[in-house]
Amino acid sequence: MRVSFKISGVVQGIGYRWFVVNAASGLGLTGLVRNRPDGSVEGEAQGDKTAVEKFILELKTGHPQAEILSAETARMEERKGEKDFIICY
Repeated sequence: MRVSFKISGVVQGIGYRWFVVNAASGLGLTGLVRNRPDGSVEGEAQGDKTAVEKFILELKTGHPQAEILSAETARMEERKGEKDFIICY
């Protein structure tokens, strides 16, 4: 299963992207995360359906300094050959 996500609120300047990478890696997911000019964080995650669902829940609730105003997700077509979860700059 692969999903795109966009998290809005207080999510930049607090290490949120590193939090996302750690959450994804801990669940065995691949994908990417990046900051957006509008102050949100977006990315894509792929892996087992249960792991992806846990990951999305963690993004909404897990970072102690984040103030999540909205979390948008959408299913995507899976990609082959991806091995890591990375931060895009």
